[in-house]
Amino acid sequence: MAFVNRAAELAELRRWWDAPDARPAVVWGRRRVGKTALIQEFARDLPAIFHTGAARSPAGELHQLLRQVQAVFPNIADRPFRDWDDALERISALATHPVLLVLDEFPELVSTSPELPGVLRAFLDRGPSRLRLLLCGSAVRHMEALQEHRAPLYGRFDLTLLVHPFTPHEAALMLPDLPPTQRAVVFGLLGGVPLYLSWWDQAATLEENLRRLVCRPAAPLLNEGRLVLATEVEKGELPGAVLHAIAAGRTRHNEIKDWVRAEPSRTLDRLMELRLIERLVPVTEGDRSRRRIYRVADNFLAFYLNLVERFRPEIERGLGDSILDVLVAAIDDHLGPVWEAVFRDHLRRLAVSGELGPEIVAIGPYWTDDGRVEIDAVALSGRSRRPVVVGEAKWRRSIDGRRVLTELAAKATHLPEHNPELRYVLCARETVRDAPDDVLTCTAADIFGG
Repeated sequence: MAFVNRAAELAELRRWWDAPDARPAVVWGRRRVGKTALIQEFARDLPAIFHTGAARSPAGELHQLLRQVQAVFPNIADRPFRDWDDALERISALATHPVLLVLDEFPELVSTSPELPGVLRAFLDRGPSRLRLLLCGSAVRHMEALQEHRAPLYGRFDLTLLVHPFTPHEAALMLPDLPPTQRAVVFGLLGGVPLYLSWWDQAATLEENLRRLVCRPAAPLLNEGRLVLATEVEKGELPGAVLHAIAAGRTRHNEIKDWVRAEPSRTLDRLMELRLIERLVPVTEGDRSRRRIYRVADNFLAFYLNLVERFRPEIERGLGDSILDVLVAAIDDHLGPVWEAVFRDHLRRLAVSGELGPEIVAIGPYWTDDGRVEIDAVALSGRSRRPVVVGEAKWRRSIDGRRVLTELAAKATHLPEHNPELRYVLCARETVRDAPDDVLTCTAADIFGG
């Protein structure tokens, strides 16, 4: 599949490359998010040496690095690198013009050569070199630690680039052969991880894809769910237990604490950093609101936890074909909350382009204490954070615009500061019927492209 998206990230990398005497760059992000593909696209027309760490012995890593160097500099002496310092000095001496050295999966290199960050610092401190270093890794915590104050490489990066999964309109570019409504379904199930999207067969039906990707004992997404739940942790953190609690409807801090029988604050913070979960408060309140709740923000993980995992033992025993119909029947109910989040993301794009009005400072959901009033999206404007836009998203093919508008206008009267000049936005999968001219409407075609 051809490389798509990542225009902003590529621009950042190219600015870094074009800067004179640029110091190292660091690129990091969770597994499967497309970091290596991004770097390969950036380096496609550059003289570049790629080395991927695999937790080999130091001699094994240096031997593999020498082979990669020889592909770019065939005349290098076929003499093994003594150590990392020798490798950097010899490669730097060969670089009479700017040469990119990518050390991918950098934490794997450090696991067997813990002195490497200090060696890199000493190399950089010796003065300018034509060798451009780019460090990359999936162990998010390790890559963040490289940049901390006490780390050997602190203050020595000219570019730090965190790579996230695709947003809805970006994911659509990986599904060009599907109509917008089907793109919405695929994104709702798989989220924005490029590898998962590349696994989806656009010529096959939903059922055929789920049978191949989920309902087989060795199905790739069945195994991915377990891998995501085993995300990087430290002693005392319980990501799997916390994620299961949230998926089971224990969305408040105390409910999660009771479920896991431990203090979950550190784990919650880590999962938010990884964008696996998000913390929500009514948008009219600050982050310190006691009404905060948590939701699984990663679409694939929500699909796995809510629909797939309960059937995993029987899928592994061969009942996948029988379970498939049950999964498909549950998808529409599952995608309702996902569609609301997609809708809010779309409104943020409209706000950036100025289509929602001036000075939009926040967009988020709103609900009352008693839970009787819930609004999918409210946009606030200016320093006063005044509500100026309210929106409702329905995971239905078609909705009656006037009826939904009447219900939404009644809900809007419960906002802390009612604005009689509110603008309204209505969203359905395919059609919003009979909406007044002053109401903004959107569908999957607007969000995922026509």
